[in-house]
Parts: sequence; C-alpha cells; structure tokens
Amino acid sequence: MNSKKVIDNITEWLNNYSLKSKTNGFVVGISGGVDSAVTSTLCARTGLPVLCLDMPILQSSNEQNRAIKHIDWLKNNFKNVSSKSIDLTQTFLSLKDSIEETSTEKNLLSLANSRSRLRMTTLYYFAGIYNSLVAGTGNKVEDFGIGFYTKYGDGGVDISPIADLFKTEVFKIAKQLNIINDILIARPTDGLWDDGRTDEEQIGATYKELEWAMREKDFGKKSFDFEGREKKVFEILNKFNKENLHKMNPIPIYLVPDELR
Repeated sequence: MNSKKVIDNITEWLNNYSLKSKTNGFVVGISGGVDSAVTSTLCARTGLPVLCLDMPILQSSNEQNRAIKHIDWLKNNFKNVSSKSIDLTQTFLSLKDSIEETSTEKNLLSLANSRSRLRMTTLYYFAGIYNSLVAGTGNKVEDFGIGFYTKYGDGGVDISPIADLFKTEVFKIAKQLNIINDILIARPTDGLWDDGRTDEEQIGATYKELEWAMREKDFGKKSFDFEGREKKVFEILNKFNKENLHKMNPIPIYLVPDELR
C-alpha cells in the first residue's frame, strides 16, 4: 500500500463529500487509540473545521492522557482544529443507577454499549450545532469482518474514512502522518469496560490474525481447510461475523405486498 497516496486520496474524498453534502466540516470522537487519531488527522488535512471531542466515561488515565496529547498535537499542527472535553461519567452513572437490575454478563455488555451510545448522542449534538459530519473511526476488521462496534454507538456515523483499511494499514497510515508514539505503541481497546480489557482479549485473536482470516475467506476457504491456531482464528472470525450480521447488513424493511395495498 502506498500510504502517502492513500492519505491524499482519503483527504480529497472527505473534502468532496463535505462539499456535496453542504456541510461545514467534521466532528470526531477522540479515544486515545490509533483509529480515532488517524481519522481526526485525515479530517484535519482537508482544511475544513474539525471539532475533536474527548468524552471520558470512567476512563483510565492512560487512555484519557493519550486522547488529550493527540488533540494538543493536532491543534498545534492544524489551525482548523478545535476541541471540547465533555465528561460523561455522571451522565452514565445516573443512567446506570436508574436502570441496572443485576450484574449479569448481558447487563454489563448492555451498559458498556450504553457508554458508546452516550458518546454518539454527544457527537451528533455538536454536529447539529455546527452543521458538521460525524466521522466514524471503525476499520475494516471491525466494521466488515467481525462487527466489533456498538450498533447506534460508534457505528452511528455519517462518513467512514478508514473503514476499508485493515488495522495494520491504519498503523502504516498513522506512522506516515507522524501520529504520536504513545498512541502507536498502545494496545487497542474500545474503552467501554472498567477493567481496561483490550480489544484482542475480548475477541480472542489479534487483528493481524483476523486480517489473515478475512483474506482467506475472500478466497472461499473454510475453517476445515486449516488446523491448530489457524483453524481457531477462522472459527472466531466466522462466529463474530455471524452473530453481528444484524449490525453490518441494512436494517430489514417490511414491504407491503401490492395485493394488500
């Protein structure tokens, strides 16, 4: 992959889309991870106004410090970037106190997803004020491989600049963009859990392994074509893909038959 040409191409694409949609720029949620760092930097390169939102919810200090460092770096390098820090912790805790019944795994997962949806609501609040597009930060593995995102949370966006980039490609782009080293060396995490679990711990496979399985799947191979760890990774990909198809496929719409109208 020619990182520089891809960067220039995405930047032009973002610019053209904003122009055609008659919007004024972009709003991006900054998590302290490489995906949001790359997305926000690509948006900044358009020269259009970019609002970066830091939205901690019981966030670890490491995650929040990386987010703040990236925003500071971005503002130092791009005059069209502004930022706001919106602490959503009390909002989340108020919601949690109002609805939590038990601490089952399903309850905890629903609460984790609620954090993402609170952030989406906040992003769209500011997008509405500034007539801006909410830029998504999902990569190809998450958005189209395993559906590793929250429906109507971080999956609720207007435009997806890096959704056709594998995670390893996102890191290549990040290095080309001179993203700060703290982010480049950080283990990927969605920041939705109090115990700080990483993405790869939740999934059971590394992004590099999943990328391999996605490419093999494109060639029509199946899990029984492999043995050992390769077979396991292929099974993980298929499991997540099957379970999360409801996120990745268009919403089903009931069509009234002509004879019933």
